[in-house]
Amino acid sequence: MTKPLKLAVVGHTNVGKTSLLRTLTRDVGFGEVSHRPSTTRHVEGARLSVDGQPLLELYDTPGLEDAIALLDYLERLERPGERLDGPARLARFLQGSEARQRFEQEAKVLRQLLASDAGLYVIDAREPVLAKYRDELAVLAGCGKPLLPVLNFVASSNHREPDWREALARLGLHALVRFDSVAPPEDGERRLYESLALLLENARPALQRLIDDQQAQRLARQQSGKRLIAELLLDCAACRRSVVAQPAEEAAAVAELHQAIRQREQRCVEALLKLYAFRREDARAEDLPLLDGRWGDDLFNPETLKLLGVRLGSGVAAGAAAGAGVDLLVGGLTLGAAALAGAIAGGALQTARNYGSRLLGKLKGQQELTVGDGVLRLLALRQRQLLQALEGRGHAALERITLATPPDTLWREGKLPEALNKARAHPQWSSLNPGARLSQAERTEQIDALVQEL
Repeated sequence: MTKPLKLAVVGHTNVGKTSLLRTLTRDVGFGEVSHRPSTTRHVEGARLSVDGQPLLELYDTPGLEDAIALLDYLERLERPGERLDGPARLARFLQGSEARQRFEQEAKVLRQLLASDAGLYVIDAREPVLAKYRDELAVLAGCGKPLLPVLNFVASSNHREPDWREALARLGLHALVRFDSVAPPEDGERRLYESLALLLENARPALQRLIDDQQAQRLARQQSGKRLIAELLLDCAACRRSVVAQPAEEAAAVAELHQAIRQREQRCVEALLKLYAFRREDARAEDLPLLDGRWGDDLFNPETLKLLGVRLGSGVAAGAAAGAGVDLLVGGLTLGAAALAGAIAGGALQTARNYGSRLLGKLKGQQELTVGDGVLRLLALRQRQLLQALEGRGHAALERITLATPPDTLWREGKLPEALNKARAHPQWSSLNPGARLSQAERTEQIDALVQEL
C-alpha cells in the first residue's frame, strides 16, 4: 500500500485554515472556527480515504504571527562564509532555543511543512497584500516544499483577488486556487486537487481517485436528498383524518393535522442535514402557513373509483358500485351510496379494508381532512431550497439556514405531479396514517417517479 499524500495547511492567523479543513473533510466538528485570532494553537490532522485506503492526510497548523521578525532572525543565523539553503537554515533554527520560546508557533508550522509533501497556503482574499504575507511566503519557501496558494473567501463582495494574483505572480507563485470555505464553488475541491496534481506528478493517480470518489458521493447525496423530499410529499399527500362534522371536533382535527405535517417536514429537514453531514441546529423550517383545513372528497376521485373497479373485478356488485360512485360525486346520498357500501362489503376483503370504513364514515356524516395542494407545493419549494443550500454550503458556515417562502416558481404553477394525485387515493401509503403499509411496490414506484420530477 502506498503512503497517503501529506498536506500541511498553513498561513497567517485567522485566514480560515480550519474552515478550509472542515469543508474538505465535511466535518463541522473539526478544530475550532472563531473570529478570534490564534484559535488553533497546535497541529491537528485528518485523513481522507477511499474504500478503506488512505489517500490524503491534511494537517491544520497554528497561524503565523511574526514572520517579519522570524525572517530577520533566520538571516542572522548564517555564520561568515556560509551559504545555507532554506532547509539547512530552518534545521539550524529548529534546533535552537528560539524555536521553543519566541517563535514556538512558527516552529510548529515549519516542522509540519517539512514533514509533508506539500503545503496549502491559505489567504484571506479580503485582506490587503501586506509585507508580513510576503515574509511568510519567504519563510515557508525555505522548507523546499511545493506551495499552492488558496484564495479563501472569494465569494465575498470585497475580496482583493486581482491584487493577490499580481503579488503571488511576482513571487513566482503562478498556480493558485480560488475557494470559499463558507460557500465553496461546486467544482472547488476538484480544482484544488487537480492543481495539486500539477505540482505533485507522482500523486496524480491518488488525487484523481479522490476526485472521482467525491463526485460519486456528491451525486449519491443529491439522489438520496431528492428521495427524502419525495417521501415527505407522498406522506403528506396521502395523509388524512376522519372527523365528525362538529365545529369543536373539526378544529381539534385541523390542529392535530397541522402539527403532524410540521413535525414531518422537520424530520425531513433533519434527515437532509444528516445526509450532508451538518448539525440539526444548522437549519430550521419556519411555521407552515396552514390557515385552513382542506375537507376533501378524495375517497371518490377518479383514481379511487378506478381502484374500486379493479379490486371488485367481475363481482356481481361491480356495476352498482360504479353507479353509486357517480351519485356520490354529485353529492347524492341515495340508494346508490348504499349500493356502493354493499358492493364493497360483499367484494374482495382487501377492498373492504381499504375503502369500507371510509365510505361508512362518509354515510354517517364524517368529514375527511387532507393536506391542501398549496401546502404540498410549499413543502416541495422549501425542501428543494434546503437541498440547494446544502449543496453550496461549506462546513465552516456559522449562519443558520432559514426556510422561508422561496421565489422558485417551478412548483407554484401547473398541475401537481401525478404521483401525488395517486397518493391521495392511497391513505395506506402515508406513515402519518394508522395501518400504513410503506413497502408496497406501487408506493415505491410512485416515489421513484416523484424523484424524477424533483
